[in-house]
Amino acid sequence: GGAAYIIGSDPDQLVAEIEGTFSFTTDTPDFWRREGMPYPEHGGRFTGEPAYFKHITSAARGLLTELDTKPTDYDYAVFHQPNGKFPRRVAASLGFTSEQIDPGIAVTTLGNTYSASCMIGLAAILDIATVGERIFMTSFGSGAGSDAFSFNVTDLLDGIRSGAPSVSDLLADKEYVDYATYARHKGKIRL
Repeated sequence: GGAAYIIGSDPDQLVAEIEGTFSFTTDTPDFWRREGMPYPEHGGRFTGEPAYFKHITSAARGLLTELDTKPTDYDYAVFHQPNGKFPRRVAASLGFTSEQIDPGIAVTTLGNTYSASCMIGLAAILDIATVGERIFMTSFGSGAGSDAFSFNVTDLLDGIRSGAPSVSDLLADKEYVDYATYARHKGKIRL
């Protein structure tokens, strides 16, 4: 899965204004794929606490402090989704509720889309958000770094919403692939 956004500054075209950003990075080797290897490797003990949770909470707290906001100031929140547990756990530790994050959780249906997970979650929220609502989002990238964003939905969102199918519509219209097709696409079967 994937999602793409156009970032700009023309107020006549903004569907969600970026109110602020905050980044946090360290050298934490938690997940990698060596050149020529078909599968990535996990750094075991580095994957959860010193990587995902440390980076997301640091970036999120940094932005909340910089904007002088708190989780209750936001209608929705999206966190990187490697699985169904991590975003819920980090949201709760920061003070966000399940009502704020559940609309953007796609990993339980779609699986781990890695760097696209926040973008897909944000798209799912933009499918239902209304003017004036605020969205908090924090990404994570192995290696490791996190970027936190605060968005404010504008009145232009309603006008473009019908231009594309919603995330929930796309997820409902899934196509199952048999194992032979999957294996061929992954290079496990050569014809």
